[in-house]
Amino acid sequence: MTEHLLLLALFEGGNEIWSTHYRQYGASEFLDRIRAGQYAENKRGGKSLQEALASLNGERLFEELESIGAFLISREDSDWPASLEDLKAPPMALIGRGNREALENAENSIAIVGTRNPSDYGSRIAGDFAAGVVDRGWSVVSGGAYGIDSAAHRGALVAEGETIAILGCGVNSIFPSGNDRLFRQILEGGLLLSEVLPNVHAIPARFLIRNRLIAGISRATVVVEAAFRSGSLRTARDAAEIFRPVFAVPGPINSPTSDGCHRLIGERTAEIVTSVADLMELVGPLAV
Repeated sequence: MTEHLLLLALFEGGNEIWSTHYRQYGASEFLDRIRAGQYAENKRGGKSLQEALASLNGERLFEELESIGAFLISREDSDWPASLEDLKAPPMALIGRGNREALENAENSIAIVGTRNPSDYGSRIAGDFAAGVVDRGWSVVSGGAYGIDSAAHRGALVAEGETIAILGCGVNSIFPSGNDRLFRQILEGGLLLSEVLPNVHAIPARFLIRNRLIAGISRATVVVEAAFRSGSLRTARDAAEIFRPVFAVPGPINSPTSDGCHRLIGERTAEIVTSVADLMELVGPLAV
C-alpha cells in the first residue's frame, strides 16, 4: 500500500508514459527502477525522480491517510473500478473517503456534469436527472464543483441514492470550500475519490486531468448545461474516446450556457436526451 502512495506522491495523473510503466512493471519494480536511477533525466520539483523518492516516507504517508479515515484503492484490490482500465492513462491508485461500498455501484453509474454557472433550468434538470437515475438503482458521479455538479450530487442525495464526487484535489483539502456541507453529506453514504494525496491542494490543471476519471468510471455521461468552451466538454470527449455513450440536454438556442451542449450534438459527439426515461432506455442495457 505504501508503494502506491509513493507513486501518487511522485507523479501527477493523466500521464500515459508513467501509467504504462506502472502497468508494465507493477508498483514495486517500478519504484526499484526509479531508485536505481533508470529515469535520471526526469525531474520532480527540481530534483531527479531518484532524489524525490528518497525524500519520501511511505509509512508517514500511510499514517496521514489513516488519521483522516481515508483509504487507498489500487488495481490489486477486488473493488478497483475495472472500467478505468479503458482510459489511455488509468490512475496508478485512488484515495477514497466515505463509504467504500459505493464502489460496487460505480459499475452502474452515470456521470452528470456541466457548467459552474448554470441557469435555474439547468440546476433543476441536473437535480431531476440525478434523482431519476438513483431511483432506478444507479449511482451518480460528478466532480463536486459549483453549479451542475452540485445540483447532481444534491439530487442524488435528496432521492436517498449514492453519489461519488471525483475531486481535483485531495480528499482532505476540499475545494471549493463553499461546498463543505455538501461534501459532508456525500460522506455519509457516498464517496469522495481523488488520485492525489489527501492534503494536496487544487490547481486548475488537475480538474481537467480528473475529468477523464469521471468519464472512465461511469457507464455514460450526461452534459446538462455547458458553455462553448466548458471543461465539461472535456469529460464528454474523454467518454466518447473510450466509446462510452454521451448525452446532452438541449436548451434555448440563445442561451450561452447551452452552447456547449448544442456543440456536442452538432458534432455528433452526443445524443440528445430530454428525459430520465429516455436516458435509462438507452443506458439500461449496459448495466452489469
